[in-house]
Amino acid sequence: MIEKTSTNCPTYPVNENINMSIVLGLDIGGANLKAATASGAAGQWPFALWQYPDQLGETLISFLEQFADTGFDAVAVTMTGELCDCYTSKREGVMRILDAVDLAVEGRPTGVWLTDGRLVSTSDARAVPMLAAASNWHALATFAGRYALTGPALLIDIGSTTTDIIPLMNGIPASQGLTDIDRLASQELVYTGIRRTPVCAILGSRVMAERFATAQDVYQRLGMLSDDANDTDTADNRPATAVWAHVRLARMLGGDGDLISLETTHALAMDAHQQQRAMIVAALHTIISRLSEPPHTVIFSGSGEFLARAASVDHLAQHPFPPTGPTAIISLSEHWSETLSVVAPAAALAILASEIWE
Repeated sequence: MIEKTSTNCPTYPVNENINMSIVLGLDIGGANLKAATASGAAGQWPFALWQYPDQLGETLISFLEQFADTGFDAVAVTMTGELCDCYTSKREGVMRILDAVDLAVEGRPTGVWLTDGRLVSTSDARAVPMLAAASNWHALATFAGRYALTGPALLIDIGSTTTDIIPLMNGIPASQGLTDIDRLASQELVYTGIRRTPVCAILGSRVMAERFATAQDVYQRLGMLSDDANDTDTADNRPATAVWAHVRLARMLGGDGDLISLETTHALAMDAHQQQRAMIVAALHTIISRLSEPPHTVIFSGSGEFLARAASVDHLAQHPFPPTGPTAIISLSEHWSETLSVVAPAAALAILASEIWE
């Protein structure tokens, strides 16, 4: 459940007086489907949209069935999957995703979150596809602003693929960009995450320019992510464990698990971790430098909260805020749960939609 905490920072469960629909927030990405209700049900499914775009509708039907016992009878949607190169353009991606949503919701009331802060019908979203594109960060930031109603704040959300660094002002998203293009240029979107990012994209010419290993191997080798022998969505389709992470990282150095020592792959993983931290610190510095004053509040969310915390510590050490840094540090995994933090945009959207439709 999303519960109130004993701190001064509120959580926002659905108003208990609402007599209308139970809303399921649905976040459709290129690699994962994520969903949550305001009452705390949450889950995600890996789905390689870029490989199977024509299967999205049927896959969504199966995914939504997993939430049948919540009694949800309305759906609120946000997306990033339109970026997939199976589509000839983002516009086409949005339209195709909305087609799949219309099929999967089976007549339930449905809203689509736009980056201008509106929740509209799927038909209205089709009229403004670029506002529906890459909208999940905006839904999360709109909700997260409730933790920082006064002054500047920062939301840092790190997932499997990307890092979002979103400035807030008086509880309102204050990003310089709204699109992926503008947010990448402004460094509010850093294309690095804790699972899917290839190690060669982190370490460059120091390693093989091949997808032999990913950030997931880095963090399993360092013990920061738990082993999951049932997960074979890895670079070599072998289990996501520290043992196999060593083998995959060894290949990044032109060797294999026998030729490269455990100490060497551990050092390689630590180098990659430090480099990701440095990338995020650089973006933090750029964004904070644009604020009128240092952020009063910093909010962490996503499966990579641990990386966000580490980068924030590094940034504070390099660029100390007077006198002691942010006055409030908020972790959504602590205020909600780790499961909900992983699907934070979906959870945030479920709450926002419930209130909008009250």
